[in-house]
Amino acid sequence: MTAPNALDHVRPVFRRILLWAAVLAVALAVVGGVVGLLVAGGPGLAGGLLGAVLSVVFLGLTAVSVLVALRVSKGQMISGAFFGIVMGTWILKFVLFLVVLIALRDRAWVDFPVLAVVIIVGVVGSLVIDVVAVAKARIPIGVSLPGDGSGGSAAAGNDTLRP
Repeated sequence: MTAPNALDHVRPVFRRILLWAAVLAVALAVVGGVVGLLVAGGPGLAGGLLGAVLSVVFLGLTAVSVLVALRVSKGQMISGAFFGIVMGTWILKFVLFLVVLIALRDRAWVDFPVLAVVIIVGVVGSLVIDVVAVAKARIPIGVSLPGDGSGGSAAAGNDTLRP
């Protein structure tokens, strides 16, 4: 028995995640930029805007990696190609995140605390987006349940529940 092809069912979920990520990006840029400007002037504005961009880039990389991995693995989420692409992208994101933070640590043109707070808000926001999008998704799992007429005890004519 082959695993169900998830490509057609998961693609709309991740497209929705990318759309919501764009909304999050705009909100982070506006709020983070304005608060950064009020708190730390020009460097705060730069930190808020850069934090918004980094948050959305990292969120987008996750969703895009899943979409690419699904295409490469032909919708088989249990394949090595799927896990390799998704985990490879996660490692790449982690390394890029560290490099960017180290590179920006002592720069005068960016306020590091504002940058950090906006990135943290972006990460939390992206987690909320992921949870809500997946929780509201209607993705079939390919399992027959009792009483649905396609297997289980209902196929045998026994549709009563047993304790």
